[in-house]
Amino acid sequence: MAESFSSGIDLPSPILSARLRELASFLAAPSAGRLTEEQRALALGIARRLVADVAAELDPAIDGAVLWQDWFAAGVPAAERITTVCFGRAEEHRWREQSAQRVGTPPPLAEGNDEAPAASPISDVDRAYLALRIADRRRFDAYGSPRVALADIPAGLLRTLLLDIAGWRLAQVAKDKKLAADLGEAVRDATDRLATASGIDAAARLYHDRLAEQGDLAAAATSAIARHDWAAFVALASAAGRSRFDEMALALLSSAAAALPILLAPLKLDRASLAPLEASLAMLPARAVDGGGAGD
Repeated sequence: MAESFSSGIDLPSPILSARLRELASFLAAPSAGRLTEEQRALALGIARRLVADVAAELDPAIDGAVLWQDWFAAGVPAAERITTVCFGRAEEHRWREQSAQRVGTPPPLAEGNDEAPAASPISDVDRAYLALRIADRRRFDAYGSPRVALADIPAGLLRTLLLDIAGWRLAQVAKDKKLAADLGEAVRDATDRLATASGIDAAARLYHDRLAEQGDLAAAATSAIARHDWAAFVALASAAGRSRFDEMALALLSSAAAALPILLAPLKLDRASLAPLEASLAMLPARAVDGGGAGD
């Protein structure tokens, strides 16, 4: 009787559904470390900047702060897909910041330094590396905080965000028909415009290909590890493995040391050259990896 009585009752609210998912996640891995305040703040900041950037691309008149407040209060659409992108970017930023503090890795290029010095010609490899540095710099805002560059957003997620923001904007003005048509056109324009934008993945492929042409790929990857130039290393690993830059970064950050040689097999590195990478990853607190930083 109890079973038949309860089977037709729907969950009364998305809040309850979310809390049940959180509890189920906890029960599935009760000993796993939860998000630290730093991780939460970084990921939320990246998500807020992402939503505001996409909104501005759709319509500069949209108040990104108001949009984020409304979504954050009611639930962010496409939350799971946004979470993966923003959490991955946040974890990559934590890793690189920690590494920079320990070994003095050079910071990203400052705004206004996007051009190479005209006095001395540079090689194709150096030019590709400079393009990579510039693409990486665009993954920070004007204050040096991490962001997801519009050119680096997966196409499906970008379109979803544009449509969700257009729906939010339309709801604000009582579903005006003319505005609906204008927003639909704006979504198409923004999608087409950003589809041709060159981001970190294109720069990574170019840098990888230039090195491969000269037979210097493994040596460059080994050098990047030794210098803790993680942007260059992730770029080479992602291009060699035919994956996105953000996917490779998150894979590295969530892999145990024993899995790294398999993950990085396309680079054909010897095991000894991976030691600084393994050490750097192991020192990052609260990594999302079994047995790694759960209690930090």
